Order: sequence, then C-alpha cells, then structure tokens
Amino acid sequence: QVQLVESGGGLVQPGGSLGLSCTASGKIFVIYTMGWYRQAPGKQRELVATLNNGGSTNYADSVKGRFTISRDNGKNTVHLQMNSLKPEDTAVYYCNVDIYSDWRRRDYWGQGTQVNVSS
Repeated sequence: QVQLVESGGGLVQPGGSLGLSCTASGKIFVIYTMGWYRQAPGKQRELVATLNNGGSTNYADSVKGRFTISRDNGKNTVHLQMNSLKPEDTAVYYCNVDIYSDWRRRDYWGQGTQVNVSS
C-alpha cells in the first residue's frame, strides 16, 4: 500500500511565499515522475509542475519563474516552492506521483492541501 502525505500550504498575502512537500511511503520499488496539480473552486484540476526521475521539469506557463519543483529521492519527497504568489494561485494543491509498486505502475494522489493567497 502506497500513501502520499502532503504538508505546507495555508494563508499568505499576495507577493508572499509558501512551500509544499509530499512524501511517499509504503512498498515502493521505483518512483518515476513527481508533480503538483491544483484545483480552484469551479475549475478543473490543472498541472502546476512535474519533475521526472531524469531531472526534467515541466511548468504551467502561469507559474514559470515563480514556482520551483524539486525532489529528494532518498526521502521519496517532492517539494514545491512558491514565490511571488498571486490571488489566482488560490487552490487546493495535490501531489501526484507515478510509482511502481506491487508489480504494477500507477499514479497516486495526495489528499490535497489548501493554499489561499489573499490580503
């Protein structure tokens, strides 16, 4: 059984910074791509950033230059550093990890963490 536990998030003023973390645990053989998605009220879930196990990153245009994704492979953890936050960044943020476990490969999702950007 694989579990993803997210931490971080909260309330921040526009222009501020927040960091999110997500740690995978359980019977994990290989972790491939790790990433973050978000869903604002009334909107579809969208990609924020991904980082594969080769070190390649992919960012949504809306966060390029402001957000940085990183991973600690020894701790099965992915981080998202969010700077220069804007009100439109307000959403529930979900980590997503592509994992080979129990002889099959599939995506796992975190429980979601709320980020509110407001003055």
